[in-house]
Order: sequence, then C-alpha cells, then structure tokens
Amino acid sequence: MRTYKNRYDDVFTFTKDDNGDILWEGNFQYSRFGMPNDYTKAFNAFVADGGKFSFNEFKKAVHEWDDETNDYQYPKYVRMIESLPNEIDMVDPSGGPYITSGMSLNSFGFKGYLVKGFKKINTGYKIVTEKCSGCHKPGAIHKMSCPTQKATVFIDNEVKAYYDQMDKEVHQNRSNLNN
Repeated sequence: MRTYKNRYDDVFTFTKDDNGDILWEGNFQYSRFGMPNDYTKAFNAFVADGGKFSFNEFKKAVHEWDDETNDYQYPKYVRMIESLPNEIDMVDPSGGPYITSGMSLNSFGFKGYLVKGFKKINTGYKIVTEKCSGCHKPGAIHKMSCPTQKATVFIDNEVKAYYDQMDKEVHQNRSNLNN
C-alpha cells in the first residue's frame, strides 16, 4: 500500500489488487472527473456529408479553432460530440492528485503501470491498469512464458561486448537527461 497526502492534508491510499489494478481510496467529496468523448455520431455525419478524414484525423481536426471566424472549423460536428457516460478517464480530487487515462503510475510507486480507466467503488476508485496482450500482467511485469518476451543469445564475445558498451552508453545518456 502507498499513501499520498495532498495540499489539503487529505490522505489517499493506493493498494494493488490481485488483478494488478490499483484501489485508490480517500476523500473524494470535492472532486471532478472526466468522461471520454464519443465521436461516433459526429464522424458518421461528417462522412455522410462527404468528409474524407480518417476517424483519427477527424478527432483532431474537429477541435481546430479558426481565429478569423472565432469559431471551430467544423462547428456543426463539434456540437454532435457526446460523452461516454459509463466511462471515466480522469479523476481529480480537490488538492490532488490528478490522474488520467494513459498516465504512468511510477510517481505513486507502481513502476511501469499505466492507467487504462477507472471504476467507481464505495471507498473511491479502482484504477484499471493496462495489461500485456500476451500474458495479461500489468506494468512491465511478464510471465516467463509470455510470447512478448524475447531472449538474446550471444555466440560471439566480441558481439556481446559491443552490445554491452551500447547499453552502457544508452543508460549514461538517459541519466544525463535527469540532471
């Protein structure tokens, strides 16, 4: 279990469950949360009107602002974007911590864990984490039998020495970035 104390002295706990998800418990009386956008209706109307963007291109373009008209470039479709009311992708209790989908949980002590979404529970939120597609383990954890894991066997010592040197240089460069 990890604890987090925010600027209002509210204490939140983070506990890993058996599925590799995180139970986030504490005082959520004053908090806000976000729901992801549902672009389906807007995109279908855009395509029906002859629009040629892919779905991902549309999601970006529909939010572009035109400074000359002081409006969105596609205002008709912006109004058609809805929220997915049964999904939560951001939780922000007053005083923090702000946590959103796609965010790393490294700073809360869960190295390699990424937020996939949230589920409301009686004592707070269950943070659903991204899982490996091969072994369904969270974060950077993998089963030995996981098909995503690869091993490198060096037959030649010179080749191994070369890769060891490259690893050393990469780690040295990464450590310089943190200074």
